Amino acid sequence: MHYLVIVKATCTYNLYHPMKSKLFLLMVLFSALLLESVSAQEKKKNVAFSGYDGVVVAGYIDQGAFLNFAGPNITYRSGFTKVMLGMLPSLRYKEDEAAIKNSSVLPVLGIGLSYSYKHLVLQLPLYYNAKTATKDGCWKPGLGIGYRFYQ
Repeated sequence: MHYLVIVKATCTYNLYHPMKSKLFLLMVLFSALLLESVSAQEKKKNVAFSGYDGVVVAGYIDQGAFLNFAGPNITYRSGFTKVMLGMLPSLRYKEDEAAIKNSSVLPVLGIGLSYSYKHLVLQLPLYYNAKTATKDGCWKPGLGIGYRFYQ
């Protein structure tokens, strides 16, 4: 015999909370941009979605360094110029100055804007620093320079 079990899950998501509403708005805008790029991709080939662009970037952020590899992104291409907005799987290097030290190398996922001309890449990443006992969580901007392996 088969029994059907119905479970009612109650979940409240208060969109009136300032941080949640900003996150929701950011997700809606990113989804609209993604849908627009897919429809624009059919019209012209200079805007596309890419899984990996062969980009390696090193840079400075929040009194430390990062090394990232441009992940899934939306790309605008014109000649040798490329502008990418997407996710940045990265390794962050930062010395912890607390009494109990964390690892100095952390895997993180950031978001950011990358500009490349031929093989040179300039990047403006954003990484989230998680909340600790002494500091609130916040987004930190950075600056990086790197290399694109293929065009």
